[in-house]
Amino acid sequence: MTKINSALHSSRRKSRKAHYDAPSSVRRTIMSAPLSKELREKYNVRTLRFCARRQINGSQVRSIPIRKDDEVLIVRGSAKGREGKITSVYRLKYVVHIERVVKEKSSGQSVPLGIHPSNVVITKLKLDKDRENILERIKTGREIKKKLSGKDKA
Repeated sequence: MTKINSALHSSRRKSRKAHYDAPSSVRRTIMSAPLSKELREKYNVRTLRFCARRQINGSQVRSIPIRKDDEVLIVRGSAKGREGKITSVYRLKYVVHIERVVKEKSSGQSVPLGIHPSNVVITKLKLDKDRENILERIKTGREIKKKLSGKDKA
């Protein structure tokens, strides 16, 4: 079997090292969370990060890098079904902290529960200029791609 992406390692050891040694800018894209069905329809977002295997199989990644003040619904884990606003994105540990999702310590002190972004669904985006630009860039790129694929078929 040939290697699909020569920029990535096929070795488990090297892939894990690359993941845990990744700089903050790369961790941002790794820490992407899927959008809810309503948001997907509203912004028509299919993909924001590139994943070679999924592109080839035909399915699309429907996610966007997560940020503070996004509203999310937890869909996996012990806190499944709970909603809240993101209070912090802890890139070093690859987790996000969500308001009112806490764990009680034996001393009675409450500690935020770290949840991986893949285990949440974004229900409401905090839009600012940069995020609107990202969504617009995706939209124009998709339209260009559609035009090009239409010319090839004709």
